[in-house]
Amino acid sequence: MPTWNEVDTDINSRIAEGKSVDLVCDELRRDYLSNLSAYVGRPVIAYYSGFLQKPPHPALSINDFDMNGLMAVIHNVERDKGLDIILHTPGGGIEAARAIVEYLYAMFGKDIRAIVPQIAMSAGTMIACATKQIVMGKHSSLGPTDPQVNGVPATGVIHEIERALDEIKKDPIRQVVWQEIFRQFPPSFISNCERSLTGSKKMVTSWLAENMFSESQDATKKAEKAVSELTNYSKTTEHGHHFMKDACCNFGLDVFSLEDDQDFQELVLSVHHAYVASFARVKSLKFIENSIGASWNVSSD
Repeated sequence: MPTWNEVDTDINSRIAEGKSVDLVCDELRRDYLSNLSAYVGRPVIAYYSGFLQKPPHPALSINDFDMNGLMAVIHNVERDKGLDIILHTPGGGIEAARAIVEYLYAMFGKDIRAIVPQIAMSAGTMIACATKQIVMGKHSSLGPTDPQVNGVPATGVIHEIERALDEIKKDPIRQVVWQEIFRQFPPSFISNCERSLTGSKKMVTSWLAENMFSESQDATKKAEKAVSELTNYSKTTEHGHHFMKDACCNFGLDVFSLEDDQDFQELVLSVHHAYVASFARVKSLKFIENSIGASWNVSSD
């Protein structure tokens, strides 16, 4: 398996031969995706955000514009063998994630596996939970699926309301303090937080029960437990809290350990290093690509 440094050296040597940086990076990613697809025996789509290397930009997150990229790379791809989708994302819009999942179901059915080489947070975790199995390494992580409303964690708002009610019940004078805090919220903000939290929990619970846990007699119960853990505000440090592989297994998620198949691990991490090296060199903020050579990207220009 080539390390990031070895991939970087490979890129430099190809550039020295007179090829452009963009062309070399494109060739490298395409070769590694093709190799991975040949090994797993079905199509592979890579959904990669450059959020770890690029300045903040709306396009780095999951959004409705991504549907154009998925449509472009799903065109001409075999659809009767299921799909492996590689996710590397900070998360983003819940409804954009819902649209992506429903579109993937419509195109490939539910035989979809999510591969997380490093990070798939928030709405990225939601998409992973919609698949039949999640592939993670010891270094991989998912994140809390508590929705954000206007940049504020909805779960945190509900938690504060419950705390306020408890404190006021014990000491009525505390009502004055909490009134000042809640006065900062715009009209219907709390209702929107409740709606977002309830809706997202219901969505992910349904995906888990109907796909990953569909063969379990207690599918809904298992799904509810997993979602409860993924949205447990009191057990996380922040919205960017990292749930490593062992934690995800403890939540009940069906996780395949990348280390259990050495050849598979090398192919997946080679793909990952190729994307990391690409983001370090090109202007693209996001790549959505398939294993037969189709590519769609969002540039910072």
